[in-house]
Amino acid sequence: MEKHDRRKFLKQSSTIVAGGSIASTLPIGSQAAKLFSANEKITLGVIGCNGMGFSDLKAHLNIPNVECAALCDVDANVLEKRASEVEKMTGMRPKTYSDYRKLLEQKDIDAVIIGTPDHWHCLMMVDACEAGKDVYVEKPIANSIEECNLMVKAGERYNKIVQVGQWQRSDEHWDQALAYVNSGKLGKIRLVKAWAYMGWVPPVPAVSNLDQPPAGVDYNMWLGPAPDRPFNKNRFHFNFRWFWDYAGGLMTDWGVHLIDMVLAGMNATAPKSVIASGGKLAYPNDAQETPDTMQAIYEFEDFSMLWEHAMGIDLGPYGRGHGVAFIGNLGTLVVDRNKWEVIPETEKGKYKTEALPTRNRRGTSGLDKHAVNFINSIKTREKPVCSIEVGRLAAVNAHLGNVAFKTGRKVYWNDEQGQFKDDSEANTLLKAEYHGKWKLPSV
Repeated sequence: MEKHDRRKFLKQSSTIVAGGSIASTLPIGSQAAKLFSANEKITLGVIGCNGMGFSDLKAHLNIPNVECAALCDVDANVLEKRASEVEKMTGMRPKTYSDYRKLLEQKDIDAVIIGTPDHWHCLMMVDACEAGKDVYVEKPIANSIEECNLMVKAGERYNKIVQVGQWQRSDEHWDQALAYVNSGKLGKIRLVKAWAYMGWVPPVPAVSNLDQPPAGVDYNMWLGPAPDRPFNKNRFHFNFRWFWDYAGGLMTDWGVHLIDMVLAGMNATAPKSVIASGGKLAYPNDAQETPDTMQAIYEFEDFSMLWEHAMGIDLGPYGRGHGVAFIGNLGTLVVDRNKWEVIPETEKGKYKTEALPTRNRRGTSGLDKHAVNFINSIKTREKPVCSIEVGRLAAVNAHLGNVAFKTGRKVYWNDEQGQFKDDSEANTLLKAEYHGKWKLPSV
């Protein structure tokens, strides 16, 4: 067979590796309802409800006996909008707060969803656990490796359920793909590629600072532990992720999702070294700080991982805007949020392994299943599928890539010691910097 004879390839079929659980294919209500009596309920509060925080809430409100009692946001305009939407969806208007600490004092709240910018995640998660709440925290879990470690300690100390919003962990087509990776049918896997090509992300034109924040915005509370800066709309709401004070760019925004799948598929934890290159190559004159184009090479014990991201381009490796490719001696498995397939190596016109045409994701979304998993864990007190420990691994690896980029050289990681080898500059970049009245929590 010719190497590029895709028509013949797509006609071939073989037995798929079974993945996921029976429960994951059932309707959302039936997956969770068995854990509740008629009078039981789980009451949620949401901190940061403009973007993913509200998407997370809607996924949880699809589950029977789950209610929203309170919302918190520093933007009163967002808060009013979301409170009205919750009332329309559920018939009950939640209490509203601009200070998350007041929400945590509300006794009837069982768990909180944290959907704020990354620089707030650690402090809020630790405070929530200390207040006796279980937590669903958005990814990446924190804006520094030091904070990631503290969050794991907090989950252990307070014995709380913590689910991280890396919801591929709850999507069965990822389970199926990773089961195939571990079947040995790809042969020795020595390279894994992960990438996010985001053609839809536009440049962020530079704008002037404002003397005052918009009406209704508690800007000091939004800044929190970040450095004090004049209000600039480019740093607010969605675009915060492109500024180092608050986040780590595409490396941590999408990287944690996809690197998490690399770690799961390869049963890996941390690399021995990382080197990264890139910069502001797509939009060199816009306001973003984080690199819009970047490549990072991770050296693990017996394989390498190549991370790539690029703004303004959709056509990534294997024609996919995002994904993970497990490249073995016998074939390559490519998977993204929608589908997976196996592309075999050939030798003398014959496949070295079976060819699996595209297998599409089916059924309920991974986010909806992730919400069910969190609620089930609250009831059973068993660890969720993406615990704070799992979230830490993905975040640490993503942050290591950013540290390598910032230093401009290859950095060598000692995972047992949790620091770089003989590199004081790189080790300084592991630390969190809290400003103003806010202090790094102690656990």
